[in-house]
Parts: sequence; C-alpha cells; structure tokens
Amino acid sequence: MADRDSDFGAFITGFVVGGLVGAAVALLLAPQSGEETRTMIREKGIELKDQVEQTATETREKAEKLAQDARIRARDLQERGQVILEEQKSRIEQAVETGKRAAKRTKKETEEEAADEAPAEA
Repeated sequence: MADRDSDFGAFITGFVVGGLVGAAVALLLAPQSGEETRTMIREKGIELKDQVEQTATETREKAEKLAQDARIRARDLQERGQVILEEQKSRIEQAVETGKRAAKRTKKETEEEAADEAPAEA
C-alpha cells in the first residue's frame, strides 16, 4: 500500500513539474512582448508556488496520518505480544508447579517403598 502512495505522489509531482515546464516553454515561445511574457512568468511562478505549498501541505498531512496509523498498529502489536507473553508465562508456571507436584509425589512414593523395604532387610 505504501508503494501505491509513493507512486501516486511521484505521479503528482511529475505532473505538476511537467505542467510548469510546459507553461514556461509556451510563455517563452509565445508571440508577446517581453513585459507581457515577464508578467505571465511571474504570475505562473506565483501559481506554481501556491501549488507546491498546497501539495507539500497535503503530503505532510498524509505522512502524519500514516505515521499515526503506524504508531497505533505498533501499539496494538505490542499489546498482543504482551498478552501472548503473559499466557506463555502462565503456562510455564503451571508446568513448573505440575512438575514440582510430580516430583514430590515420586519422592514420597520412593520414601514409602524404601520404608517398606527397610524392615524386610533388617
């Protein structure tokens, strides 16, 4: 999706620059007096400046929105990761407790067997 946005931005930039170059060439080659040509170039320059400022503002706003969306997604992923981490931690704690109980049970059974065998040996 970012590639599409970048391609669109490049297209718009190329379109604006191409239009300006075309307008400048048309003005320079038009059969007008020097003063009229300079006036038209000045006006077109002002229009170009306004268009560039508008495009820059729109691009900045779009970039800020994309950055905000990225921050939201990163926060969501971090929260999901924290949930998964807590779940895994809980599972490990349960497994450790189960292992401890099994070890105690085995130890108790071993002690009982040893106690049962001890009188038989004596």
